[in-house]
Formats: sequence, C-alpha cells, structure tokens
Amino acid sequence: MAVERAVVAVDVARAAGVSQKTVSRVINGDPHVRPEVRERVRAAAAQLGYRPNRAARQLVSGRSRTIGVLSVGSTDFGPASLMVGIEHAIRSAGYAMSVVNTLEGDPESITESLQGLVDQGVDGVAVNEPVGVFQLDPGQIGDLPILSLSGRYGISGNEIMVDADQSGGGRAATEHLLGLGHRTVHHVAGPAGWRSAGLRLDGWRDALERAGAPAPEPLHGDWSAPSGYALGQRLAADPDVSAVFVANDHMAIGVLRAFADAGRDVPGDVSVVGFDDIPEAAYLTRALTTIRQDLAQLASFGVRLLVDAIENPRRQDRREHVPVELVVRETTAAPRGRR
Repeated sequence: MAVERAVVAVDVARAAGVSQKTVSRVINGDPHVRPEVRERVRAAAAQLGYRPNRAARQLVSGRSRTIGVLSVGSTDFGPASLMVGIEHAIRSAGYAMSVVNTLEGDPESITESLQGLVDQGVDGVAVNEPVGVFQLDPGQIGDLPILSLSGRYGISGNEIMVDADQSGGGRAATEHLLGLGHRTVHHVAGPAGWRSAGLRLDGWRDALERAGAPAPEPLHGDWSAPSGYALGQRLAADPDVSAVFVANDHMAIGVLRAFADAGRDVPGDVSVVGFDDIPEAAYLTRALTTIRQDLAQLASFGVRLLVDAIENPRRQDRREHVPVELVVRETTAAPRGRR
C-alpha cells in the first residue's frame, strides 16, 4: 500500500505559482512580500494542509517564532483577562506561545521561570506578573525583547512597558466623588505588593492631596468579594463614611452588600466607585460606577510592540500608557446635605 507523503514547501510554491524561496519568506514573516502574493501562498498552504517544520524555520531565520509568557497564573479578573488577550494577540501575529506560571511573590521562582523561557530560545517574553521582583542585574539577559504589562522591571536592554493608567484611574474615581461634594473618600485597596493596587492607591491619595481633603487610612483586601464585604462592614459601622473608592469591582460588590446589610443605602447614604468594569458591573441591583480599562486592547497593543521589536531588532526603552475611562452609573451621588 502506498504511503501518502507529507506536503512540502515546493508543493505550495507550485500551487501558488511562486518560487520556493517566496514560500519560505512568507512562512518566516518577511514583511517585504507583496500582500497579494502572501495571501496566495497562505491560501495554497491552507488548501494543501501544509505544516512548516518549526525546527527548519528556526535554523533558516535564526528565530523560534515563539514568544514566552510569564504569568502569575491568577484567576482574578485583571490577570486572567490579560492572559486571554495576550494569547489571542500572539497567535494572531503568527507566533507560538510558551507559558510559565509563577509562584506569586516568590522572587526566586519568578527569576527561574524567566530564565527557563530564555533558555528555551524564545524570541521575546511578555511578562504578566503584577507582584514579582526579579533577582537579575539590569541587562543580564541582554537585549532580548521584554514586554512588561505591569510596570517596569529593568531586566533587559530592550524593554517595552505597556500599562493601563492605573494611577490616573484612581485619581479619576476619587475626583468624581469629591466633585459630587463628598468631604473625603475612603479607599479599599488591593493587596500590598501588587503594582496595580499601589498605583491606584497613589492616584487616590494624589487626588485627596490636590483637593486638600483628609486622607483616611486605606483598608487592604485581597481582590475578592468576601474581603470587600468584611472591609465594607467596618466602613458601614462609621456614620461619617459617605464615599468609597474600591480598587476592583469584585471587592466593590462585597462592599455594596455590606452597606445593604447594614441598612445604609447606596447611593443615598454612601457612594461607591469600583475599578475594572467587569461584565457584571452594569447589571447589579444598583449598576456600579467604575473605572473601565480595556485589557484586550492593552494586550493587543503590547504584543504588537513586542513583535515589532523582535522583527525589527533595535535597542529601546519604551513606555506606553493606555487610557482608562470613568463610567458613571447608579452607585454615586452627591451627599444628602448637598442635594
């Protein structure tokens, strides 16, 4: 019985009416191939079921066509949503992905995970690690392109930082509440050590200082609704609390329930602002006022810059902030005395 042979590049070239060299250029992402030729080659490859040999491609191009992803492995909305966006963006760019989940907050584990990706020969690394500190000297991994989605690490001579404007979001939430006439704004912060939590807290504190408003001691939760509920009970017991900025929407949901259980109406007695704009935020009994960050856009933009750094090698130190948006709904209002 005859054995059907595998489809090879010369078959694709013949079907597309181009040279084998052109097929190789398309496979390796050469940007100088005319778009119509590229599409013809891709269509022929798809029709024939051609699968390029990754090892051969790496040998020819000097690249693995693989991007490493260092992720905290959290199921929390922000990191998990970023991870989905990163995967979609990497695969859309024609790269494979190698993922390593880190142990949260363990510098040794985080450093070893990064070194493991570097040793695999990845073309670049996207870091979705909002807690960790790397035990590496600046530039220790050379000019390997690094995309940081959670703050600058200074571990490569070719580092791109892309982040939502976390501090700007904290400032906007606080300014919104102060603008309604609240004397001050209490803050339920994220866990200490998380970069995003620290930046949102900085924005809250900056807005209070600019307004000359007193700054209550922040309360730290763990991003979960139960922690928001526990801290919300403490806030609900204080009759002077009239406005609260919560560092994420899940904790804000817990805070809202705590106020409801204490018989304090939102926004009649207390105004609440969250952060993230999770899908459920608009469908609560009182639709949540919150700060929206577009994590899919953030991931797509960051990966696009990373791929450009891989395919057009150059030393750079680039920082980009993606704007956030205040979404005003039903959980904020002027305090009773100001209506």
